Amino acid sequence: MTRHLRRLLSHDAHPLVQFIKYGISGGIATGSNLVILYVLASWVWPCLTADDRIRGLLSLPDAGALAPDVRATRAFLCNVPAFLLSNGVAYVMNILFVFKPGRHPWFIEVGLFYLVSGLSFGVGVGLQSVLIRYLQLTTSAAFGANILSALLINFAVRKYLIFKR
Repeated sequence: MTRHLRRLLSHDAHPLVQFIKYGISGGIATGSNLVILYVLASWVWPCLTADDRIRGLLSLPDAGALAPDVRATRAFLCNVPAFLLSNGVAYVMNILFVFKPGRHPWFIEVGLFYLVSGLSFGVGVGLQSVLIRYLQLTTSAAFGANILSALLINFAVRKYLIFKR
């Protein structure tokens, strides 16, 4: 491995490189989240409607006509296990490639990581529910807003409060 590549992969990379690595790591964690979410939204708590483009693209089953509040509740139920599992993926990716662990003892660090993620999850699913219930957005579009809000909140708090700089 070249010296330059080692520097890019190190925890001491330039902040822009760090944000890019955070985005890549987040993409991997989000990918795991999406797989879990769409499995649950298709077969455990069906909430994907006929007009949902992702459902159509992936040929996933249509949940049929659901009241917006039922769909919002089911989307929330799908998000909880997806969040818990993908957040573990995010933590591992973050300590391996993005941030320096060790600002706090590991159990506090993990606890803070999940606490902050839980807060951003709450903001995200709250936003998602509002978008589904009141603006009638598709589950996938509302989930996109959920992810964007979580990305912004989590990066700032993880960088400045949880991990070493």
